[in-house]
Order: sequence, then C-alpha cells, then structure tokens
Amino acid sequence: MELFDVYSLYDIEPVRGSGSYVYTADGTEYLDLYGGHAVISIGHAHPHYVQAIADRAARLGFYSNSVRNSLQEQLARRLGAVSGYPEYRLFMCNSGAEANENAVKLASFITGRQKILAISQAFHGRTSGAVALTDNPAIRAPFNVTPNVDFIPLNDCAAAAGALASREYAAVIAEGIQGVSGIHEPSAEFLQTLRRECDRTGTLLILDEIQSGYGRTGRFFAHQEADVRPDIITCAKGIANGFPAAAVLIAPSIPARKGMLGTTFGGNHLACAAALAVLDVIEQERLVENAAAVGAHLIGELRRMPKVTDVRGRGLMIGMEVDGMEGSELRRRLLFDRHIFTGGAGQYTVRLLPALSLSMAQADRFLEEFSKEINK
Repeated sequence: MELFDVYSLYDIEPVRGSGSYVYTADGTEYLDLYGGHAVISIGHAHPHYVQAIADRAARLGFYSNSVRNSLQEQLARRLGAVSGYPEYRLFMCNSGAEANENAVKLASFITGRQKILAISQAFHGRTSGAVALTDNPAIRAPFNVTPNVDFIPLNDCAAAAGALASREYAAVIAEGIQGVSGIHEPSAEFLQTLRRECDRTGTLLILDEIQSGYGRTGRFFAHQEADVRPDIITCAKGIANGFPAAAVLIAPSIPARKGMLGTTFGGNHLACAAALAVLDVIEQERLVENAAAVGAHLIGELRRMPKVTDVRGRGLMIGMEVDGMEGSELRRRLLFDRHIFTGGAGQYTVRLLPALSLSMAQADRFLEEFSKEINK
C-alpha cells in the first residue's frame, strides 16, 4: 500500500524538535517559523508537556465520555480563567473542522434556522460542513455545495447588516484573523457590527479562533482586540501543542440539551493532560506577552525592509509579500538555503506562525537571513 497523494512534499524529514528548532536524522538544524501550521504553541518537546503526557499515559490514557473525567472539568476551569471566559461551557472534540461543525450545528439546534452566513475567503476546515463554510471552490466537492451558506465580503459592514436583517441565519461565522487567505484582519467595526446585528436579529455569533487564538496575536483570542464577546468560540491547533484536540466554548445564554453534541475521542485523558500542560506553560512563561512583543518587533523590522511590499497581522501571526517574488519560491529558498521553515498562502504571501516562545534572538536571526535572501 502507498500513501494517497495529497500534499506537495519538501524532501526534508524532521525527526526531532526542541523549542523553535527541528532537526533531520543527520543533525541538520532548522529554525521553525511555521510551528507545524500554527500548532506548536509552546515549542517542540517542552519538558513539562512531555512529562505530563507520559505521566497520564502511564495511568489512564483513554476512557469513554460515558463516565466522569475530572480532567475535562479542570481544563474547563483553567481555560475559562486564562482566556477571560470563565462563565462559558466547554465541549471538547478532536480537530478545528470538527469544532466548527459542532458550532454551526449547535446554532441551528438553538435557533431552529437552517442557514449560516460566512465570510469571503474564509477557511473553516475540510470536513463536509466545514468545507461548505469555506470560500474555496478548489476544495468544495459537488456534495459540499449548499444553498444554506451565504458569503459576504470581509469588513463590509453594510453587507453584514443587510444580510442579517433577513433573520434567516442561525449564525454568522468569522475568523479572528483569516489565515489561509493570507492573514487578513476583520476590523473592530466589522466585528462590532456583527455582534450588534446578531443581537438585534436573534442570530448567534461564532468566532473561529482555530489559527488566531491561544495567544498567537498577543491576546488570548484575536477578537478580544475588538472588545466583542461571541456566543460560540472554536479553537484547536495550539490548544495541545500537536496532540489532536479542539474545543468549542459556549456562552451561558445557550441552553444545553443532552444529545445535541457528542464525541468518542474528544476530551480524552491524554488530550486533556496535553491541553492543561500547554496552559501551564503559557501562564508560567508569559507566552501571550512574548508573542505580542516578539511579533511587534518582527512586524516593525519587516516593514522597514524596502523590498517587502506588505506586512499584515498581529503578534506571531504574520503575512508578508516581497516585490517580484512568488511566495512558494521564497519559502523554498528560505528552507533549503537558509534552513528556515515558513508557511505560505496564495501566490505571493509568506506566513510566519512560530511557537509563542520564539525569542528576540531567534526573531533577529530570521530577519538577518531573510534580508540576505531577498537582497542577494
């Protein structure tokens, strides 16, 4: 049996990691500014994280959700306190796409409405319902095309108010910052308009913080910059530093009813141990504050480089474009010539999504190598 051909692969295999570095079998070191697609939040192989998973695996790694799991209760309390949402309820699942599917299903259950309003250029995942919410024909099979999802442009407040006035939508879903489209931010005015119009029309507001959350932008959730409180928040990626886990945070105004949501693997003992260890490190090492400081430094220095035509984002969620260079080629050169992992989006954007523990010295190393590469 062979692997199904899904991704275009670089001929490099990391076999070990430490902090913001990964290593191949021959010992070659790479500075990781991609974090496995924003997943590595506290750094590779953090000792506290490794120990927490090992200890839990040695005791009880899994049992079904038909019995009490006090680790889930502990995680709910900790996440509520750290995120600023202590009154919300927690539902654990396994991936960002699954979190978004459960969020929109919950909204439809609660409101009795069939339709969802989403944002142009959105990305919400690759499972069937999540793809329907994703504005990308390349990944939407005929089965995923549905009249129950409409799209409006990002930051078009008039379009948002006009669409929601119909009172036909169960929810509107938006990303805290759009990642796959190339790092595009919803304005504070746009998010505040969504909140106001959802309140007026009985529509739920869902914020997808799967890539932009968990401290990545220098706030625990990116939408907190706009001072809005969604009805539902989805998160994954950085929640467990690479262990498959995701979460749906649900406002207290939404009534619970047994049977609306469910999962086999979600919130298992290993996932909770990993997620609790991540919160320990985020708090103890002040990683949200570090992401804000190091990210501001990177963005400021990148904007000073003459050949860099655009820099977007906040904290350690950064997209940039270089005059005359396609993103894929620049990423390849950074990887093979400079031993630096970066991400991409579209034809021209290079994305930086490093661990929140990235140091100023490591940021400066990247800036130096990046400048050499685009100026050679």
